[in-house]
Amino acid sequence: MKIMISASEAMEKGVWSDILRLFGRDKDEEIWPQEEFILTEEQALKLNLIKK
Repeated sequence: MKIMISASEAMEKGVWSDILRLFGRDKDEEIWPQEEFILTEEQALKLNLIKK
């Protein structure tokens, strides 16, 4: 299963810094609030975005 999360959703859920790390992004680069990131089920579980 793949989980999609936007930058603004990640910020609201408090996982933004983890998303940046997972995707090798820099905190200072320009990212649009609606930019989406695709997580694996395992990544989403580790970030507590879903429960098994």
